[in-house]
Amino acid sequence: MKIFSTKDDCFEREFAELLERGKMDIDGVTTIVKGLLDEIKNDGNTALKGHIAKFDRWKPSSDAALEVSVESMKRAYENIDPILRDALHLAYDRIENYHQKLMPKTWIDFEKTGTILGQKVTAMDSAGLYIPGGKAAYPSSLLMNAIPAIVAGVEEIVVCTPAPDNELNELLLAACHLCKVTKVFKVGGASAIGAMAYGTETIPKVDVITGPGNIFVATAKKLVYGEVNIDMIAGPSEIGILADSTAREDFIAIDLLSQAEHDEMASSILITTDAALAPRVSDKVEEFLGTLSRETIARKSIEERGAIIVTETMDEAIDLMNQIAPEHLEVITQNPMDLLAKIKHAGAIFLGEYTPEPIGDYVAGPNHTLPTGGTAKFYSPLSVDHFLKKSSIISMSREGLNEIGEACALIANTEGLTAHEESIRIRLK
Repeated sequence: MKIFSTKDDCFEREFAELLERGKMDIDGVTTIVKGLLDEIKNDGNTALKGHIAKFDRWKPSSDAALEVSVESMKRAYENIDPILRDALHLAYDRIENYHQKLMPKTWIDFEKTGTILGQKVTAMDSAGLYIPGGKAAYPSSLLMNAIPAIVAGVEEIVVCTPAPDNELNELLLAACHLCKVTKVFKVGGASAIGAMAYGTETIPKVDVITGPGNIFVATAKKLVYGEVNIDMIAGPSEIGILADSTAREDFIAIDLLSQAEHDEMASSILITTDAALAPRVSDKVEEFLGTLSRETIARKSIEERGAIIVTETMDEAIDLMNQIAPEHLEVITQNPMDLLAKIKHAGAIFLGEYTPEPIGDYVAGPNHTLPTGGTAKFYSPLSVDHFLKKSSIISMSREGLNEIGEACALIANTEGLTAHEESIRIRLK
């Protein structure tokens, strides 16, 4: 792995390159994606089936062929290994429990004048979940997207996932059955986003679209935002690790690789105060690489987007990591909890040497759909909030309006909105 220090003459340039790690050439594919979306918007299923034939190498024989049967999902669930089924149930229960704790409440406040103020929390009617399927199948992504929607109270959940050569991962289908999702469609890429945003003869239009995907999916979500809501524009996966001299190099090395094996574009960054730890981690990374099933992908990621930075102090290390604002942040130090208050920007924070990032991907409970590429500075993890909307509640009594109405009329007058002003004054009279 590339190793450099904050004392190096080239540090500023090297670090600036790391900060650009998540940049995607959305402008470069926008024209292509807009064309696909327009075709879906104008021609519905006809365009959809044409896209599937072109990109997924199979031609749906009918509109009905786009949809996965409820029976096939039930069969997949029944046929998986019982131990694996138990693992899915464990993940479901923990994810559900965590997201139940995140649910905001409807509230009402009564003022002494009789005025009532409050907030009403309501679930969206429908949600579209995009679950990737190209290089690997991710049933965990189904759980992480469906469960918060279920907890929020969304009535209609629509799932789109690509089916290259008309084949779907059985474990993904089993997860759909576990989540009681009944509307699953074999559609991927920008076409799936368009279908859920605009609706077709078969796929319902939804209110919000969530879930990760490649640059075409990310671009499509950006373009349909406003037609529907979206969770975030997510890029390649990434991990940042803060470590001191107490950290084990084997723990760090394999955790860096846990993200590198996702994608050639993934980034893995260690920042440490221990100069001696850096080469040991680099050597361990090389040792582990040869054992990975996805060695080629992980190696390219590590070589092109991996880095180890050596700092003089932990405060300096934390400052750099806050600038990076990683999707996943592990803190492997003697007293990790002591650093928590200083960490400002990270999608998810993993404290201590026995809290590896993969535990958060599957069974810990918090959501693994997280902001990437530095967007943790302003985005939050996927949660029930993405499937809810909030309405303000206002009920003024006569006494309450008399108390604050004159101030309101004055501000309206100052803005030159005379109907606003008179709407108040007619009641004050």
